[in-house]
Amino acid sequence: MYRIGIGYDVHRLEEGYRLVIGGVEIPYPKGLKGHSDADVLVHAICDAILGALSLGDIGEHFPDSDDRFRGISSLILLKEVNRIVNENGYRVVNVDSTVVAQRPKLSPYKEEMRKNISEVLGISINSVSVKATTTEGLGFEGREEGISAQAVALLKKL
Repeated sequence: MYRIGIGYDVHRLEEGYRLVIGGVEIPYPKGLKGHSDADVLVHAICDAILGALSLGDIGEHFPDSDDRFRGISSLILLKEVNRIVNENGYRVVNVDSTVVAQRPKLSPYKEEMRKNISEVLGISINSVSVKATTTEGLGFEGREEGISAQAVALLKKL
């Protein structure tokens, strides 16, 4: 039996924050504002995986009202989501994702992002796709007000 889930996340870009995407800290004058490290890519993947099993979303499992998650690496949250998946008798087969950002250019970091995600999920790097695109200057991403990410995850019953 297979299950598919989709995830979407957005965070605002602001000065004074680190820019972490896919577990990679990217040098940039602005970072993503959030309770954790605000890693939009990993958050979208977490939501896709949780959604595949109808287990809610990242905010339900790791609420921003809980100080235990303040500043936490989203890769730690992904590891916990993967544990929940395994406890429910499933495993992640593959993940496909897209980050939408006008800047910075993410191409130099995509392989490291794939590696981080695949290692946490315990799957082959060839089972993790990370794509990046701009919006040609349109919308909040194009105005560099924020960054969004979308993900799809396929899970298989063990």
